Amino acid sequence: MPDPLLQRADPDELPSQLKEAWQRSFELRGDATLFEVFGQHPELFAWYADRFYGELFGGGKVSRQVKELLRLRLSTLHGCRFCNQGNRHDALEAGLDAAKVEAIGHPEAEVFDERDRAVLELADRLSLLGGQQVIDTELHQRLRRHFSDADILELGMVGGILAGMARFLFAFDLVEREDDCPLHPEEEAFNEETLK
Repeated sequence: MPDPLLQRADPDELPSQLKEAWQRSFELRGDATLFEVFGQHPELFAWYADRFYGELFGGGKVSRQVKELLRLRLSTLHGCRFCNQGNRHDALEAGLDAAKVEAIGHPEAEVFDERDRAVLELADRLSLLGGQQVIDTELHQRLRRHFSDADILELGMVGGILAGMARFLFAFDLVEREDDCPLHPEEEAFNEETLK
């Protein structure tokens, strides 16, 4: 379970928008630490919920299903258990095919078409993990078969914000990670053996 240094607000004292988010999260995940900490700055949470998720993620030029695919791939790569639990639920609710949700860790799976694979590759490039992170001519051309440059820019910004949020959530210990999360904090470097 997360153990942030930032103070948590009492769930009973959260403003209505945060209280609703807290309740949904607790029912789905059994944890709502993130929303308790956001109780220290409800306006910041409102910006994230309304402007980013309400306007850009839920609106914009690119379909919600495509954005859900991008988001789920990022959270799977990052190993965020909290995110994965919510993102799987939201992706299915948005109409993303259950077979795609199940295969998200295997972009070569037959369930993904050419457009899906380009979006998954974009997520890989935007992730916090190493490897090639530049959108080269080959990937741009694959994306352009299905999206305008404005669409690609929107997908890039959505993915960039989500990757940055993953860094924030992990750095402040606000969410639970998967056991195989590649971004686990390093164990203590010094122990008695090291000091000998």
